[in-house]
Amino acid sequence: MRLHRRARSTIFLFVLGGALLAGCQTVRTTEPGVIGVARTQAMSPLVSEAQLQEGAAQAYRQVIDEAAAKRRLNNDTAQLEQIRSISRRLIDQTRIFRGDAAGWHWEINVIASPEVNAWCMPGGKIAVYTGLLDKARPTPAELAAVIGHEIAHALREHARERASRAVTQGLLVDIIGAATGVGGGSIDFARLALEVTLNLPNSREQEDEADRIGVELAARAGYDPRAAVTLWEQMAKLGGGGSIEFLSTHPAAEARAKNVAAYAQQVLPLYETRR
Repeated sequence: MRLHRRARSTIFLFVLGGALLAGCQTVRTTEPGVIGVARTQAMSPLVSEAQLQEGAAQAYRQVIDEAAAKRRLNNDTAQLEQIRSISRRLIDQTRIFRGDAAGWHWEINVIASPEVNAWCMPGGKIAVYTGLLDKARPTPAELAAVIGHEIAHALREHARERASRAVTQGLLVDIIGAATGVGGGSIDFARLALEVTLNLPNSREQEDEADRIGVELAARAGYDPRAAVTLWEQMAKLGGGGSIEFLSTHPAAEARAKNVAAYAQQVLPLYETRR
């Protein structure tokens, strides 16, 4: 029986995915910190940290240029400076989890959008949407919880981990197919970075790790880590039970509030020494 070309390509990707899964590298992206995040992660050899960071830099520039062209970039100077000031304090503490993060080319911008959202691409490319600032009206400590959470995703290379899973499972065929021999080209890492940052959700496990590292970053930076509890409760109310993209893969509000409260208590002594 003859197979259609697309069917053959799909079968090839799944077969190759199984081989790549077996050949994945097990890595430890971060030190555990006081909060104790020590899970090792499986990364595909097709998706290196350097390649994804380079792609993220290109993708971020596209997003920022588009926002600037629409006059949606950094419209409020005071708002921008607050976000950058909080972010810099958090970034100063990233060395606790990984020493190389201080050398990343960090960028922090505010985009005018009704979405209640924020994210950090691989390599430290941060965006905060005005929808989050206008609707949640977070305190500085609550902003530190949001931004620390997003920085934690970058430190743990969760985007690369999701991309690796997509490769090994034969997903994102239009982006990775060429690199596996189906299309005769190479991975578009800018598109891949956009996809895993904006569209491919984090797992519950990844979100929990970001919560844990995020509260420690905040505490070490001098922000009350207990603000994370009130922040996520407020976000859950705004989301109407999960309609906000930011909350789409997170645990139920009650369970999450309980978990975050426990993590905050664990790192509270770090905050107390910096008050």
